[in-house]
Amino acid sequence: MEDTLGALRSLMASYSPPLAALVVPSEDYHQSEYVSDRDKRREFVSGFTGSAGLALITMKEALLWTDGRYFLQATKELSDQWKLMRIGEDPAVDVWLADNLPKEAAIGVDPWCVSVDTAQRWERAFAKKQQKLVQTSKNLVDEVWKNQPPLEINPVNIHSLEFAGCSAIDKLNDLRENLIKQKARGMIVTTLDEVAWLYNIRGSDVSYCPVVHAFAIVTSNSAFFYVDGRKVSSEVKSYMEENGIEVREYGAVSSDVVLLASNQLNPSYTVKGTQAEVKSETKNNPSESDVMKNGMEGIEENSFDLIWIDPSSCCHALYSKLDADKVLLQPSPLALAKAIKNPVELEGLKKAHIRDGAAVVQYLAWLDIQMQEIYGASGYFLEGVRVNQKKHSETMRLTEVTASDKLEGFRASKEYFRGLSFPTISSVGPNAAIIHYAPRAETCAEFDPDRIYLFDSGAQYLDGTTDITRTVHFGKPSEHEKSCYTAMCPIPTFCTKSLA
Repeated sequence: MEDTLGALRSLMASYSPPLAALVVPSEDYHQSEYVSDRDKRREFVSGFTGSAGLALITMKEALLWTDGRYFLQATKELSDQWKLMRIGEDPAVDVWLADNLPKEAAIGVDPWCVSVDTAQRWERAFAKKQQKLVQTSKNLVDEVWKNQPPLEINPVNIHSLEFAGCSAIDKLNDLRENLIKQKARGMIVTTLDEVAWLYNIRGSDVSYCPVVHAFAIVTSNSAFFYVDGRKVSSEVKSYMEENGIEVREYGAVSSDVVLLASNQLNPSYTVKGTQAEVKSETKNNPSESDVMKNGMEGIEENSFDLIWIDPSSCCHALYSKLDADKVLLQPSPLALAKAIKNPVELEGLKKAHIRDGAAVVQYLAWLDIQMQEIYGASGYFLEGVRVNQKKHSETMRLTEVTASDKLEGFRASKEYFRGLSFPTISSVGPNAAIIHYAPRAETCAEFDPDRIYLFDSGAQYLDGTTDITRTVHFGKPSEHEKSCYTAMCPIPTFCTKSLA
C-alpha cells in the first residue's frame, strides 16, 4: 500500500500541471456502483472493499469517504496510512479540498470515472478558492497497478422476448417518442443496466450483475451498440441487425459522440419510411418483411440540435465532447420505463420469487438438521432435544461460508438460475452487525446455537431478481434479542400497506 501511494504521488508531481491531489472514485466508465475486478481502483489503492466510497490522495495525506453502511468495515480494512471520512459527519470531499489545499491547486480525476453532476459540483466548489479540476489524460491508478486484472471477454446474450415481454424495437420507438417531446436529436445511454434493458441483452461483465460493458447512442432513425466485438456472436449480430441496431467497437463511442455533436454520425443502414434497411449484402440480411420498425415517420435526423444525456450517470469525458448549449441535461427516461414492469415481467417476478423462496425453505430445513446433529441445538423447525455438549468433532464444523455455499447450491438447482444477485451475507453473532459483512473462508465464524444467525442473499434468474433476508436462532434467544426481532416484524407489512 505504501509503495502504491508513493508511486501515485510521483506521477502526480510529474504531471502537467503538477497535481496537489488525486481523486479516485469507486465508479467505472458507466458510473456503476458495482464494478468489475479490473475497475476496482479505489479498492486497490485503499484496501477498502465496500461498494461505495471515494479515495483522495494528496502529497501528505490519504483519505477515504464512505457512508454509514461501511463505517465499521472501513475501520477494520483501512491501514494507518488512511483516514476515514464519515459521510454525513465529516466535510464532503469538495469542501475538504477547498479548505485544505492552497489557491490555484490542481486536483486530478479521470473524467471517465466521474459523472457530469459530480464534476460540475466540484468545479463550482474549487472555483471559489481559485482551484482547478484537472481531467487527466490517463488513469494514474492504472499506471501503477502492475497486476491489474485483465479485461474479461464474456459473451453477450440475447434476453428472450419470453422473459422481456417487450421487443427492443418497441423500446427504441418509445425512447424516440421521448426524444421528439424533448426536441432532442439523440441520446447517449451510458448506464449498463439501461443499455441491457433497452436492447434486450444480458452479460456477465460485472459479478452478480447480468450486464455488458457497453454504451448506446440512439437517434430518431438509428441505434448503435458500442461493445468489444469479441463478445458478439454471429447470432447476436444478426439479432441487432434485425432490430436496426448497429454494433460498433467499445472505444468508438468517444469519436462517435463528436460526430453526433456535429450531426455527422451516420449508420450503415438507411431508413425507408418507418423501416430500417441494412445496407450490407451478407446472407444474414433480414428480408424486407422481416425488417422491424426503426424510426419515426416524417422525422428527419437533423430536425433538432439537442443531445440528451443523464448528468447523474454520464461520464464527464463524453459530456466534454459536446457543445454545452446543445446538451439536454435531464434524467434518463429509461430509468422509469425500466422500473415499470410489463405483464410478462410481473409474472416472471412472481415465479422467480416462488422458486427462490423454495430454495430458502430448503436451506433453513437443512440448516436446522445440521444444528441439531452437529451442535445439539433444540431445533428451529424440527423437534429436537438440546444437549449441553457439542456433538461434533473438529472435522464436523458449520461455518458462515460453508452454509452460504449450501444455500447457493439450493438456488442453483432451480430453473432459470444464472447466479447470485450479490455476495451472500452469512453472519453469526456480532458479524450480523456489519451491514455488508463479507465472510471469508479463512476468518469466518463458526455457527453457535446460542447466537443469532442472519443471512441476506439473492439470485439472478432469467425471469427475475430476488433479495431476501432472514434472522434465525437455533437455541434460546435473550429477552433483548426477542424484543428487537419482534419490533422488526411489522415493518414489511407496514411498508407494503404504504405502497398499496
